[in-house]
Amino acid sequence: MADSRVGQGARAQRWTARLAIAAAAAAVIALAVVAGLRGVALLAMGAAGTAVTAAAVWWALTRRGLVRAGAVALAAAAPVVVLVLQIAAGLLGELLACLALAALAVGAGWAALAGDVVPTTPHAHLVPPPEHPVLVMNPRSGGGKVERFGLREKAEALGANVVLLDPDRRTDVAALARKAVADGADLLGVAGGDGTQALVAGVAAEHGIPFLVIPAGTRNHFAMDLGLDRDDPAASLDALTDGVELHVDLGFIGDRVFVNNASFGAYAALVQSDAYRDDKVHTALQLLPDILTHRLGPRLAVRAAGITIDRPQAVLVSNNAYRLGDRAGLGRRDRLDSGLLGLVSVTVDSAAQAADLLRGERAPGLTTVTTRGVVVDADAREVQVGIDGEALTVPTPVRCTIRPGALRVRVPRVRPGVPRARPRLNWRRLGGLALPARRPRPDSARL
Repeated sequence: MADSRVGQGARAQRWTARLAIAAAAAAVIALAVVAGLRGVALLAMGAAGTAVTAAAVWWALTRRGLVRAGAVALAAAAPVVVLVLQIAAGLLGELLACLALAALAVGAGWAALAGDVVPTTPHAHLVPPPEHPVLVMNPRSGGGKVERFGLREKAEALGANVVLLDPDRRTDVAALARKAVADGADLLGVAGGDGTQALVAGVAAEHGIPFLVIPAGTRNHFAMDLGLDRDDPAASLDALTDGVELHVDLGFIGDRVFVNNASFGAYAALVQSDAYRDDKVHTALQLLPDILTHRLGPRLAVRAAGITIDRPQAVLVSNNAYRLGDRAGLGRRDRLDSGLLGLVSVTVDSAAQAADLLRGERAPGLTTVTTRGVVVDADAREVQVGIDGEALTVPTPVRCTIRPGALRVRVPRVRPGVPRARPRLNWRRLGGLALPARRPRPDSARL
């Protein structure tokens, strides 16, 4: 029975791979043979329109006044002009057919290669429930999720000691967590944003006790990559009675912990502005022209994995690498236990380089590596950094490191989990899958 199911799965994978290759070939034929020279014109117009749009966006971000207004108009008009020209040339039908065939080829290719993606969930350890859990809750996080979901009452009903932060007073959360450990806490947890999560996680890792994440913040990226239910923060409390333990990595800038990432350059400069909290769009439009053209802020230099990156506008150092090839999974990390930092750096100094970023990971201005350490230096004594969304200023050079398996995270045994990454389209691999399966020759044939 099991062999039969395996055989059926292999046949389905083979035919799905054949469908992907057939659809891709049909798209090429429709473009090159049916459309002829018009197909070349269709491709040229599409590429030119996309490049013009990307360049116009760069001008809109780096200029002010009438130039910015003109760039915005150009970015909006370029795709419309391309579409009108294609309709006027009678290419709309070919375009729609090619797009439909390409979408079919990509979808079938992903389906055929889905089995090649290996799940990367950290090993879950069975553990007894904590005896003296202490949970720190921020009533303002996530627009008041603590009260809306009744987190305090539900946690106390499960035997947890809840410390409710005073929203009108600045609290040293790390000191509060250390006091809880000194008083006998055998588990620390946070219902709040990722910045607060990181501070208390650092204390938990320092004392070797487990940490509980309750996604009561706004974005809850750490909870997302742990596979927790972000729509129901109270579900995380199940870990107090029916939980398992994962060992995950922690990122560090000096002795400051980050659970998600540390950003340098444009974003770090924006979040330092008090006006950014009140009016993000207007503040960004005012500051970005000077930040992106190096008229404001220090010039950065990044060293990692044997390479040096000069004057990048944006640098992101993450606790494990983010997905980049899968647009549906942008902002997610497949692993939290690889023992490696992720580094993404963007360097753009002209509209042409901005358009070149459309090449994705092959663009010269985009650098992506994984490494055990990153050094961010600058032509200034201090540099601005956003650590898990918290704005800080730190002395240079800034050394980012990672400690593998430093944090014991308690999660519910039953939870949504992390969606499997979408496979990269490998046409050579699809070609191998599409070929007929080789059957072993009978003994008589060998003689």
